[in-house]
Amino acid sequence: MAAAVTAPPSLPRASPLRGRLAAATGLSSLIRLGALAPAARLSSSVTRPRCSSRTEVVSGAADDEACELVSGADLVIGGDEEGGAVRAYLLKAVKNNNGTGILLLSDIFGFEDSATRDFAYRVACHGYNVLVPDLFRGNPWRKPEKDGFDEWLAGHGAERVSRDIDACTKWLVDEFTAAGVSKKLGIIGFCYGGGRLVETLARDGGGSYSAGVCFYGTRMDASLAPRLDAPVLFVCGDGDPLCAVETVREMEAGARGAKAVVYAGRGHGFAHRPQSLEDDGDAEDAFGLMRAWLHDHLLA
Repeated sequence: MAAAVTAPPSLPRASPLRGRLAAATGLSSLIRLGALAPAARLSSSVTRPRCSSRTEVVSGAADDEACELVSGADLVIGGDEEGGAVRAYLLKAVKNNNGTGILLLSDIFGFEDSATRDFAYRVACHGYNVLVPDLFRGNPWRKPEKDGFDEWLAGHGAERVSRDIDACTKWLVDEFTAAGVSKKLGIIGFCYGGGRLVETLARDGGGSYSAGVCFYGTRMDASLAPRLDAPVLFVCGDGDPLCAVETVREMEAGARGAKAVVYAGRGHGFAHRPQSLEDDGDAEDAFGLMRAWLHDHLLA
């Protein structure tokens, strides 16, 4: 795909959703459904999620996509020998729900970040049930600079993160596939979450997930590609210093049914954190490719 996609004359489509979704996020220890939040009362000026103790239902559409109602619920999933459990946020389409579960693995800024929840909201708009786990146990990366990053990342051990992801996978299987609600599950990952997507599918071996979409995954292990039984769409930009095109092409060549789409001139995070109208044009294109990929492999 070329980077010369003409940007839409309007504001970026994801932006109006961000404010509405920000008011629909909160943390609690129980699933709480049914609290209504009229769109007129939700502010578009919020740049990060606000916390509340209730679950909201967000209504209305800010663009030409069919999105009428999406409900949000806080979850606490599983537990391990460390005594911890995984907090997560579930976004569900209300009227057009297709019964299919999606696990969305965030970037380093965590599951409460507005850009992540905004994207999850948009996926749910198209009929999916999107589970966004707290991969960092309440301690996401919060600094604008990289000072101390390696020490912070080392504090989130790979084994613990994998256990948390696997607990969320089991929850999705129990709630959707084992319960007969859906025959297939999908997985989406950004940046850090993209790298963990590859590891998750390698562990899964096709047992739970039927499709994946990896946006500019970091620290991806290309040697795992032959173990990916679910078809994966890899999306990146050729100006991304954190996700080498060579690695993406290696993943595409080694994984069965994989496809790579490289956007000329785009850097890291362009699909869910567009920084310009040019970024936004390619972000919309990438979102459309993701929608088609999920539809073809999960619903068709």
